[in-house]
Amino acid sequence: MRGPSPRGRRATTSLLVLACVAVLSIPAVRAQSTMFTGPDASSGTEITSFSFPSFDKSLTQNSDNLTFTGNTSVSQGSLQITPDSLNDPQKFLVNQTGQIFYSAPFVLWEPSASNASADGRHVASFSTVFKANLYRGANKSVKGEGLAFVIASGKDAGPPPGSYGGFLGLTNASTDGLDANGFAAVELDSVKQPYDPDDNHVGLDINGVHSVATAPLAPFGIQLAPQDTNATNDGSNYIWIDYNGTARHIWVYMAPANGNMSKPATPVLNHSLDLSKILVGTKGYFGFSASTGVDYQLNCINMWDMTVEVLHDESARKKLTGWKLGLVIGVPCAAALALGLLAGLYFMKKRKKVGDDPSSVFNNAINLRSIPGVPKEFDFKELRKGTGNFDEKMKLGQGGYGVVYRATVAADNGQSMEVAVKQFSGANTKGQEDFLAELSIINRLRHRNLVKLVGWCHDNGVLLLVYDYMPNGSLDRHIFWGQGASTLDWRQRHTVVAGVASALNYLHHEFDQTVIHRDIKPSNIMLDSSYHARLGDFGLARALESDKTSYTDLVGVPGTLGYIAPECFHTGRATRESDVFGFGAVILEVVCGRRISCSNPAGCSQLLEWVWKLHGAGRVQEAVDPRLAPGEYDEEEAERLLMLGLACSHPNPRKRPTAQAVLQNLQTRSVPPLPVPVAKPVFMWPVPLGDGEEEEEAAAAGEYTARTSISHSEVTSSDVTSSSHYAYASSSGYNTQNFPVVSRDAVERDVSTV
Repeated sequence: MRGPSPRGRRATTSLLVLACVAVLSIPAVRAQSTMFTGPDASSGTEITSFSFPSFDKSLTQNSDNLTFTGNTSVSQGSLQITPDSLNDPQKFLVNQTGQIFYSAPFVLWEPSASNASADGRHVASFSTVFKANLYRGANKSVKGEGLAFVIASGKDAGPPPGSYGGFLGLTNASTDGLDANGFAAVELDSVKQPYDPDDNHVGLDINGVHSVATAPLAPFGIQLAPQDTNATNDGSNYIWIDYNGTARHIWVYMAPANGNMSKPATPVLNHSLDLSKILVGTKGYFGFSASTGVDYQLNCINMWDMTVEVLHDESARKKLTGWKLGLVIGVPCAAALALGLLAGLYFMKKRKKVGDDPSSVFNNAINLRSIPGVPKEFDFKELRKGTGNFDEKMKLGQGGYGVVYRATVAADNGQSMEVAVKQFSGANTKGQEDFLAELSIINRLRHRNLVKLVGWCHDNGVLLLVYDYMPNGSLDRHIFWGQGASTLDWRQRHTVVAGVASALNYLHHEFDQTVIHRDIKPSNIMLDSSYHARLGDFGLARALESDKTSYTDLVGVPGTLGYIAPECFHTGRATRESDVFGFGAVILEVVCGRRISCSNPAGCSQLLEWVWKLHGAGRVQEAVDPRLAPGEYDEEEAERLLMLGLACSHPNPRKRPTAQAVLQNLQTRSVPPLPVPVAKPVFMWPVPLGDGEEEEEAAAAGEYTARTSISHSEVTSSDVTSSSHYAYASSSGYNTQNFPVVSRDAVERDVSTV
């Protein structure tokens, strides 16, 4: 989310005061949520983010998190906005209402901001994504009624009396449309009222349920509360809502949750919306409201993430003058300063105990708990016990960073759960840097096709990251005849490829920053219990600044031969295009069931050459894994995937598709296959560009080469010797290494031979 331009900078003292007020003004979110308040690197604004990947029953007892009114509850890890009971429906489900709001209010507009619009108001921007499940249950014949995402002036009154049925828990017959209601809502309406277009639409409501804008969902392939549900399609949908306070405009996006969590390019609804003219006061609450009528359905929220631009209540601050202002601001800041001094003394005391390397990054008093959104900190004793004192029998894999172990630990609900514990070689600086790089990036990522970070641990130089355990291990075990691994059928293979594409699209285009993974390969792709793909191992990943399109590593080109794009050996730069090249290699391996097999550090591979030759001869179908007998796979789909793999593997980075185009190509056959030359193009460097571009690209390549070609004239291994197969281990027989950058002279000599 990109909010409005940041306000003019104040003096250093004012910034410190505002920082103290901002941090202390919003309660910490506990239970199932994580929270972060701080600067947004992409827009320069201050933001608050909170995340509920699931919901625990303890939330109903803790008003600091969520406020429950009406007939609401938490059940099966979801918010039940209306009752979830299927017993005695006439008593429990008919004519019910409920509201659940995030307990803390947000200042959503300021009356006299320095960058205010013509009306003298600065309105906050926000973005949110949630997963909603409107489920008929045993009531298969009809639907009723619907659910809404709400921005309201208040939360404690609960649903008005008589707000069941078509009023969605928002208003009733006597209050509908009154300005005093002070709310805006995005409704997911599954029952047609006289004022509705149909029984399957999204609408924008302002102070009433007669929507100011509506859009039927059928043209988008979306059905609210569908009649036919199954284990793979329970009728859930992802909903993204983006609001730009500067433009005073709202966009709503939706996608079925039975596929991948990928935000569509086209909104289902967009409309002007000025919250400063709707809310009663400057503050607002975010939450959900729902209802049932004579007919009923279950209205559930399965997950909820939200980011809001931070504004400050100027009117309240003006009331604090003289000694009152000094007391309110001075006491919290003095407390923060005292805590900082105590933390500094603690780290100075611990300094000699942490790591043996005097240059250790941890000796610089880095407080890991201050990393935005950092997850649970595990006790080292618990992890040591869970791994059987890091028993060899519990080892899942090994790489240059260290070792991965399987462990059993206690979950938040008191039950035991299995996790994967990644132990870094923490005593050396490289291991510490990898640990911090992985922790600082992946702890903020939220996507169903990424391995979830559960927590971390740092004890006396031992660095541990704790991940969800993937019972089916890594992808390479299943496509390269791993011991004890089953062969994936065609549908599973296609689902895996689509899942990785969705994750890559999220990293490249949907996250707040562009994230370059730099090590996409089958051993870093994990399979959960349903054989869905989870991309992991973010030790090499880097998040780019908002004005950057590449990342340069001055110690050479890290990665694995066959998955590294050819241009990386000449520029040393990792880009979104180089990630797509690695993904192309993965596609070919998944479809063909063969390894890339590459020994020439120029980005080429025997598998790629073989598939391209078959394509040129019109026999590309022969590349399909022979373990898939005719009739066991979709031939048209297989050819489409092979063409996609070749397109992603194009020697010219500017000819490769974006992750967005790749995902779109995988999701629907209505999109034509990507064009692929009959013969593999010759790699050329510098890449031929348009007028006025070649000189800039060549200069960049030459500048990097001059810095690196002398000191990195030989390939240096990262000492990865194991060939263990597991989701969290960077080892598959083809190991992550650092490769030298090729000098300009060598490039000119070798162009004709590559």
